[in-house]
Amino acid sequence: MQRLYWTLLIISFPLKIIKTAAVIRKREPVFHTKVFNENRRISVNKNYLFKKILDNMHDGAIYFGADMRIAYSNKAAEIITGFSAKEIKGKHCAENFLGRSRAEGRDPYKTGECGAAKAVRENIYIEEELFIRHREGHQVPVVSKISPVVDDNGTVAGAVEILNDNKAALDAFRKIEKLEALAFIDGLTGAGNRRYTEIKINTKLEEMNRYSWAPPFGMLFIDIDYFKAVNDKYGHGAGDEILKMITKTAVANLRTEDFFGRWGGEEFAAIITDVDRKRLYSIAEKMRFLAEKSEIHKKSKKISVTISIGATLAKKEDTIEKLMKRADVLLYESKASGRNTVTIG
Repeated sequence: MQRLYWTLLIISFPLKIIKTAAVIRKREPVFHTKVFNENRRISVNKNYLFKKILDNMHDGAIYFGADMRIAYSNKAAEIITGFSAKEIKGKHCAENFLGRSRAEGRDPYKTGECGAAKAVRENIYIEEELFIRHREGHQVPVVSKISPVVDDNGTVAGAVEILNDNKAALDAFRKIEKLEALAFIDGLTGAGNRRYTEIKINTKLEEMNRYSWAPPFGMLFIDIDYFKAVNDKYGHGAGDEILKMITKTAVANLRTEDFFGRWGGEEFAAIITDVDRKRLYSIAEKMRFLAEKSEIHKKSKKISVTISIGATLAKKEDTIEKLMKRADVLLYESKASGRNTVTIG
């Protein structure tokens, strides 16, 4: 007597496919069943091992299928983006749900296009520095690396994107958090408080006046535009989230040698080390742009704000009062010019 047995469709992630097949055999032999079960076990074990390796990577990994929809993302991708694998699975790369942008203010691709599709279409490797919008709304700097993927038969099966997080900036932020016990940290935003900011400014001024090797530094005085209107319209809870969003965006995108603190209310101060006038303006403009691109979600509504900045280089004759007064006057000029502006002097 003969029976018809069908094998299962086994996909060994992400690409290798064992096709369905019919096996006709007599009842007596069991060799084929054992071989099939063993092969299936090996395939499943490899699949499990491969996913375990990806989930233990420090870099985010996102796999787009041939239809350019997300088929898989690892745990690091969830940490970097804030989105779980379940939330982003099935999303098309052209949706740009991560709000990808370049520092100069341009979207990396035209509407309806995406890096994964371009890599596959042109059969190229793409690497570029981008900013993505975290699930909580703040901007995160990443290095995106996209490669087309082909299966064993040479057929294009999709693309994989590796996201390298800016670990140095995040590590610096975590070190600052440890100072909370010393009452140097703003309890709401996690940034340095005014006391700590004043200490940092005075230290920089003393170094500049005492040592010839001390690098020049610049000061950014930052104010959130129409912040009272946000509180009045959406409530103080939304205002608190905006303050935290601005802090996270700034800290994640400053260098480890720079400093960001909350001066009071909706005002912040940033110390930018080893810069000239041109570089200081560039950093301030980048901060303004990233703040404008950030957003929070409150009761199904997207809330975004802009910031105004006064930027100035420290002088040898400066005291903290002179330096902050000059920065404050420049900030006022930005406000008077229509807000969402950087004024340097």
